[in-house]
Amino acid sequence: MRTLADQLNTRVLGSGTIPVMFAHGFGCDQMVWKDIVPAFENEAKTIVFDQAGSGKADPLIYDRQRHSSLHGYADDLIALLDELDPGQVHFVGHSVSAMIGALASLRRPDLFASLIMICPSAFYLNTASYKGGFDKKMLEELIELMDSNYIGWAKVFAPLVVGNQSSPEHVEKFVETLCRTDPEYAGGFARITFFSDCRDELTKVQIPTVILQCLDDPVAPDEAIRFVHDAVKGSELVQLNASGHCPHITHPQTTITALRRILKNNFGLRMTDVV
Repeated sequence: MRTLADQLNTRVLGSGTIPVMFAHGFGCDQMVWKDIVPAFENEAKTIVFDQAGSGKADPLIYDRQRHSSLHGYADDLIALLDELDPGQVHFVGHSVSAMIGALASLRRPDLFASLIMICPSAFYLNTASYKGGFDKKMLEELIELMDSNYIGWAKVFAPLVVGNQSSPEHVEKFVETLCRTDPEYAGGFARITFFSDCRDELTKVQIPTVILQCLDDPVAPDEAIRFVHDAVKGSELVQLNASGHCPHITHPQTTITALRRILKNNFGLRMTDVV
């Protein structure tokens, strides 16, 4: 019988003992961390995995009812950490995985040493009193395009997410990343990613939290990032010298430097060559 770690294509890498887990966002898989993880393998035990319905995760792990909300993905995360038993992890979650990590920490704070959120948003929709970045009609049209023409959607969505200042090479690589996701599961994950509202839950987070923000992020604009920062009591906001929504892809060295500094200065991990 395959373990959950096998089903989620989990890899534990590195020679260190401090567990650092990297969780990818919507439309991606663990390969988005390929330029980041090697920078931590000498000092940390790094953990990467594919969310259900993403990458090389076993299709049988995906359950339409269980994974119809972010709580289902949070349940997966809790079960995976219980199975691996690595000790309290420093959880690095990009975009929607930042919310998945936050939800998991509310149920099982004992599993987490810290939450490091990269470009998080608690709610992507604009309302009269809140700017999430997207109008409902725009999101519905994007998801309709995804359902009818997945490759066409990927070519529209990739430059939007990566950012206008990114190179064509980064855009093309992100198109390839999106196209590795099975369209059968992508639509469902898109709907819960963009229509879930985690604003109330964030106010209950007690885990030490650091938020990494990019310049000109079209998916998580300043107002959305500021909401997350204000909602999570005691959180720290770090501005990256990077643009777009995926700094771990477009600005890996900047992201590495920031993560290493946070892990050393905030949480006491022994990180060499950190100023």
